[in-house]
Amino acid sequence: MIENREAKFNYFIEDTVEAGLVLVGCEVKSIRQGNMSLKDCFVKISNGEVFLYNSHIATYDKTSVFVPDQRRTRKLLLHKSQIEKLEKRTSVQGYALVPLKVYFVRGKAKLLLGIGKGKKLYDKRQSIKERDNLRQAKRDIKNM
Repeated sequence: MIENREAKFNYFIEDTVEAGLVLVGCEVKSIRQGNMSLKDCFVKISNGEVFLYNSHIATYDKTSVFVPDQRRTRKLLLHKSQIEKLEKRTSVQGYALVPLKVYFVRGKAKLLLGIGKGKKLYDKRQSIKERDNLRQAKRDIKNM
């Protein structure tokens, strides 16, 4: 399972949707080895289709014939009604589709999309403060 840790720091995630990923065989093997990064990637809806941009999947070591581009645009598989709902939700100012996790369900690669509202700087500071307080409380309990 590959996670986008930065997403929860930069966005308030209000809802999640599971989408299928269109991949080439060697990309699937590379993801299974954990060679994927969701850092700096984003999702856009264009012409009734959903695409994942700028995600990095390293080339599989044993691939020799067909080597796809590591940062190519990948299509996401969703029902038309789901795409329409996502389009309505993200048309509001400040909301975006954020890739959260990549995992496998019965051999198929899935991407967990979050509908997130961007955090302001003071929200991020509050998140850091809460995280530090929680960490300090755990240390105090451990030292007792």
